[in-house]
Amino acid sequence: MTEISMSKTTSIPRIGIFTYHFSDNFGALMQAYGLRRWLMDQGCEAEFVNYHPEHVEAGGSLADLLKSGSLKSKAKIVYLKLSALQRKLFGNRDQIEMFHRFQSGTLGVSGPVLRTAEEVDAFLASPGGRFDMLICGSDQIWAPSQQYGIDPVYYLDFPGGAQGARRISYAPSFGRATLDPAYETEVAGYLAGFDGLSAREKSGVEIVETLAQRPTAWVPDPTILLGDYSGLAAAAANVGEGHVFCYALRTGQGIREVAAMAGEKTGGKVLSPYNIHRRWPEIGETVYPSPEQWIAHVAKASFVVSNSFHGTVFSILFRKPFLTVGLPGSRAALNERSKNLLSSLGLLDRFVMGDDTETVRRRLGEPVDWETAEPKLAALQASGRGYLRSELQALKEDHPVLQEAHHA
Repeated sequence: MTEISMSKTTSIPRIGIFTYHFSDNFGALMQAYGLRRWLMDQGCEAEFVNYHPEHVEAGGSLADLLKSGSLKSKAKIVYLKLSALQRKLFGNRDQIEMFHRFQSGTLGVSGPVLRTAEEVDAFLASPGGRFDMLICGSDQIWAPSQQYGIDPVYYLDFPGGAQGARRISYAPSFGRATLDPAYETEVAGYLAGFDGLSAREKSGVEIVETLAQRPTAWVPDPTILLGDYSGLAAAAANVGEGHVFCYALRTGQGIREVAAMAGEKTGGKVLSPYNIHRRWPEIGETVYPSPEQWIAHVAKASFVVSNSFHGTVFSILFRKPFLTVGLPGSRAALNERSKNLLSSLGLLDRFVMGDDTETVRRRLGEPVDWETAEPKLAALQASGRGYLRSELQALKEDHPVLQEAHHA
């Protein structure tokens, strides 16, 4: 393990980030990029602690199947294991390589993969694992998984103490508007160890404030915190213009029909990025973008249709005409993230259900109210930047050797 100089003897704050930086998911990579890039722009040394647990995406270890637990949780492990195997054997190898290049190059991910909480704790006790501040966030890192439950690492709970690093959250999400009461006591205990608390959704703020009994900042996703992704879009080659970009996750139900109507309205062909998890027929023409090309496909689209939170975010950041299609049925609770964002920007009219054809056609003909949204977006960005700057200032006061970070 490479040893790095102890940061508390230098003037540059060294910050370790815990998030889903390893995911082959465009939104997860872009939020990871946004937080690190913003911190670096403030004069910090920011890097990802290379924690990649088996229970995220791969379901968990095979030994977990032998432990006590519900059949539903065991079925989830098997499903994720098979999905990971399918991705390895049948995934688009060129695209997988593009994800890996983005992670190691643009995100700067390095060092050995840490699979367990014990390995993370040992790393944070080593010279190379000495940080001035640890940040957990964003994405759904605080959502209990069906097969694993709560992961204490994403709550920055380290028995070894992490060498006294300041611990804060930045925009973590529970994924839903409520937390299962079965987890409340455990989560409350973890929250007590934080120096600074924030959450991405208002519902998340309410959960944290109820359990922690202390003020919690409402801050935007790191993609909004950073705001400017034009450089990544400009770096992408071989991306045309004028298409309808359809970014579908979890289901093609509803969004397929909306994308088709958007294509008819604009005259542009419908493009959808490849998704190894897709269990529905192709929507339009499948493309295989790198993370940079995915951004460019949004930036150069004539219209964007998505049922994803980050698909909604980037439509807004690039000021694209868009519709966010609600997830139907049992997945409807996952709409909380997009609806919360749209409501806060005065754009809830851009949220539609795919089976409401009349509303969809009407919204396709209506412009996005950017005049209302833009000052609200600026206020959201200011809240996130203000929260992090206050935490960096508190870090400086705790450690006078650290010079004041440069403000962008």
